[in-house]
Amino acid sequence: MIDNFSKIIFGELADVFKEILNFSIVDFADVFLVALLLYSSYKLLRGTVAINIFIGIILIYFTWRITDFLNMKLLSIIIDGFMSVGIIALIVVFQPEIRKFLLMIGSANISKKGSFIEKFNFIKNQENVATDINSIVNASQNMSESKTGALIIIERNNSLNFLLETGDQMNISVTQSIIESIFFKNSPLHDGAVIIANNTIKATRVVLPINNDKQIPNRFGLRHKAAVGITEKTDALAIVVSEETGHISYIKNGEFVSYDNQNTLSDLIKGDLN
Repeated sequence: MIDNFSKIIFGELADVFKEILNFSIVDFADVFLVALLLYSSYKLLRGTVAINIFIGIILIYFTWRITDFLNMKLLSIIIDGFMSVGIIALIVVFQPEIRKFLLMIGSANISKKGSFIEKFNFIKNQENVATDINSIVNASQNMSESKTGALIIIERNNSLNFLLETGDQMNISVTQSIIESIFFKNSPLHDGAVIIANNTIKATRVVLPINNDKQIPNRFGLRHKAAVGITEKTDALAIVVSEETGHISYIKNGEFVSYDNQNTLSDLIKGDLN
């Protein structure tokens, strides 16, 4: 029985080596596109709870292929049944991520940012400039002390160009004084959100979509709801300063992220941007 099993294994390996020797350009393109798809999925899910589920599904799939290869019929049937209805489970589990993906590729201003490939950040023609997080956090701290309301959105991988037309487009380098002057109570630019990308303030007075589906505590206002909404729909980061309490909230993936002090907040944001 062991000899027969060994013959089967070696026979299958021989077939695999034959396929490798017959590897064509089309096969290479096929493998490359699959790898590209997996990589884009990983980047889309990175930093979210769904990444663990995604890895688990990949492991289940490979287990399914191995059991099928080894002719383990019972286990293969069970996993096959799971995989056959898996597409429905994927839609339910990955609903926020699927929405982010569709929003990214279906935004009206997609052509203004560049090619579709650039949307996935595989190829970037524009040089990335490190955003001055310390200036943003210091400005937020000063606004917190004066109880000046503020909503700052920091772009990551997903383009936020589709939101720029809702506000006043800018092209200003990030500095502490600029941010504080924008949100000064008598400033004509203080209403709405500020969008920052590559250390540049791209727009002010931006109108963000409000999330009415997710229940958040009543002590949070429209700024917080808008921050939750945009960070759920995209992978952007949000900093909110409450004008009632002066509390600084950091929001990522639709969730409030806790932190101990100003330095911890800066480190968290820098880590999420890398």
